[in-house]
Amino acid sequence: MKRNIINTQNAPAPIGPYNQGIQCKGWMLYTAGQIPLDAKSGEVVGSDIQSQTRKVLENLKAVLEAGGATLESVVKTTVYLKDMGEFAQMNEVYGEFFHNNPPARTAFQVGQLPKDVKVEIEAIALVERD
Repeated sequence: MKRNIINTQNAPAPIGPYNQGIQCKGWMLYTAGQIPLDAKSGEVVGSDIQSQTRKVLENLKAVLEAGGATLESVVKTTVYLKDMGEFAQMNEVYGEFFHNNPPARTAFQVGQLPKDVKVEIEAIALVERD
Protein backbone atom coordinates (compact mmCIF):
# COMPACT_ATOMS: atom_id res chain seq x y z
CA MET A 1 0.00 0.00 0.00
CA LYS A 2 1.38 3.38 -0.97
CA ARG A 3 0.91 6.17 1.54
CA ASN A 4 2.68 9.49 1.77
CA ILE A 5 2.93 11.35 5.05
CA ILE A 6 2.00 15.02 4.75
CA ASN A 7 3.47 17.61 7.12
CA THR A 8 3.90 21.34 6.47
CA GLN A 9 5.37 24.18 8.47
CA ASN A 10 2.42 26.33 7.28
CA ALA A 11 0.08 24.56 9.72
CA PRO A 12 0.66 23.73 13.39
CA ALA A 13 2.87 20.74 14.09
CA PRO A 14 1.06 17.71 15.52
CA ILE A 15 0.75 17.80 19.30
CA GLY A 16 0.60 14.04 19.60
CA PRO A 17 1.48 10.81 17.76
CA TYR A 18 -0.14 11.65 14.41
CA ASN A 19 0.64 13.39 11.11
CA GLN A 20 -1.10 16.40 9.58
CA GLY A 21 -2.28 14.24 6.70
CA ILE A 22 -1.91 10.96 4.85
CA GLN A 23 -2.12 10.76 1.07
CA CYS A 24 -3.24 7.31 -0.08
CA LYS A 25 -2.21 5.83 -3.41
CA GLY A 26 -1.66 9.35 -4.72
CA TRP A 27 -5.38 10.01 -5.07
CA MET A 28 -6.88 10.68 -1.65
CA LEU A 29 -5.70 12.88 1.20
CA TYR A 30 -6.97 12.38 4.74
CA THR A 31 -6.17 15.24 7.09
CA ALA A 32 -5.82 15.19 10.83
CA GLY A 33 -8.24 17.40 12.68
CA GLN A 34 -7.05 20.98 12.65
CA ILE A 35 -7.53 23.32 15.59
CA PRO A 36 -6.98 27.10 15.69
CA LEU A 37 -3.26 27.14 16.45
CA ASP A 38 -0.71 29.51 15.00
CA ALA A 39 1.86 27.41 13.12
CA LYS A 40 4.84 29.38 14.43
CA SER A 41 3.93 30.11 18.04
CA GLY A 42 1.71 27.10 18.75
CA GLU A 43 -0.72 29.44 20.52
CA VAL A 44 -4.50 29.31 20.15
CA VAL A 45 -5.76 32.02 17.76
CA GLY A 46 -9.01 33.79 18.65
CA SER A 47 -11.41 33.46 21.53
CA ASP A 48 -14.71 33.34 19.63
CA ILE A 49 -16.07 30.60 17.36
CA GLN A 50 -15.81 32.69 14.19
CA SER A 51 -12.15 33.64 14.54
CA GLN A 52 -11.27 30.11 15.64
CA THR A 53 -13.15 28.58 12.68
CA ARG A 54 -11.35 30.92 10.28
CA LYS A 55 -7.93 29.87 11.65
CA VAL A 56 -8.88 26.19 11.57
CA LEU A 57 -9.85 26.46 7.89
CA GLU A 58 -6.65 28.37 7.06
CA ASN A 59 -4.66 25.57 8.72
CA LEU A 60 -6.70 22.94 6.88
CA LYS A 61 -6.04 24.72 3.57
CA ALA A 62 -2.27 24.66 4.28
CA VAL A 63 -2.29 20.91 4.95
CA LEU A 64 -4.38 20.26 1.82
CA GLU A 65 -2.02 22.31 -0.35
CA ALA A 66 1.02 20.52 1.09
CA GLY A 67 -0.60 17.24 0.00
CA GLY A 68 -1.49 18.39 -3.52
CA ALA A 69 -5.16 19.14 -2.84
CA THR A 70 -7.28 22.27 -2.46
CA LEU A 71 -10.38 23.31 -0.57
CA GLU A 72 -12.29 22.77 -3.83
CA SER A 73 -11.15 19.14 -3.96
CA VAL A 74 -12.45 18.32 -0.46
CA VAL A 75 -15.17 15.66 -0.63
CA LYS A 76 -15.97 15.30 3.11
CA THR A 77 -15.38 17.22 6.31
CA THR A 78 -16.10 16.44 9.93
CA VAL A 79 -16.64 19.37 12.28
CA TYR A 80 -16.26 18.90 16.03
CA LEU A 81 -17.81 21.67 18.13
CA LYS A 82 -17.46 22.34 21.82
CA ASP A 83 -20.94 23.93 21.80
CA MET A 84 -23.53 23.05 19.13
CA GLY A 85 -25.20 26.35 20.01
CA GLU A 86 -22.37 28.01 18.03
CA PHE A 87 -23.10 26.00 14.87
CA ALA A 88 -24.65 28.94 12.98
CA GLN A 89 -21.64 31.20 13.60
CA MET A 90 -19.22 28.42 12.60
CA ASN A 91 -21.31 27.69 9.52
CA GLU A 92 -21.17 31.33 8.40
CA VAL A 93 -17.36 31.28 8.32
CA TYR A 94 -17.29 27.73 6.89
CA GLY A 95 -19.41 29.00 3.98
CA GLU A 96 -16.77 31.64 3.17
CA PHE A 97 -14.26 28.85 2.51
CA PHE A 98 -16.65 26.30 0.93
CA HIS A 99 -19.04 28.44 -1.11
CA ASN A 100 -19.19 26.62 -4.48
CA ASN A 101 -20.24 22.96 -4.40
CA PRO A 102 -19.36 22.39 -0.73
CA PRO A 103 -18.31 18.92 0.41
CA ALA A 104 -20.40 16.46 2.37
CA ARG A 105 -20.18 17.28 6.07
CA THR A 106 -20.90 15.88 9.49
CA ALA A 107 -20.95 18.15 12.55
CA PHE A 108 -21.46 17.29 16.17
CA GLN A 109 -20.78 18.47 19.70
CA VAL A 110 -18.03 16.87 21.74
CA GLY A 111 -17.20 17.02 25.44
CA GLN A 112 -13.84 18.74 25.03
CA LEU A 113 -11.29 19.48 22.31
CA PRO A 114 -7.48 19.75 22.53
CA LYS A 115 -6.29 22.95 24.23
CA ASP A 116 -9.96 23.60 25.10
CA VAL A 117 -10.64 25.19 21.69
CA LYS A 118 -14.15 25.68 20.31
CA VAL A 119 -13.79 23.87 16.96
CA GLU A 120 -11.78 21.20 15.15
CA ILE A 121 -12.21 20.20 11.49
CA GLU A 122 -10.81 17.28 9.50
CA ALA A 123 -11.16 16.59 5.78
CA ILE A 124 -10.90 14.00 3.03
CA ALA A 125 -9.87 15.39 -0.36
CA LEU A 126 -9.09 14.27 -3.87
CA VAL A 127 -5.50 14.95 -4.86
CA GLU A 128 -5.01 17.05 -7.96
CA ARG A 129 -3.36 14.88 -10.61
CA ASP A 130 -2.14 15.58 -14.14
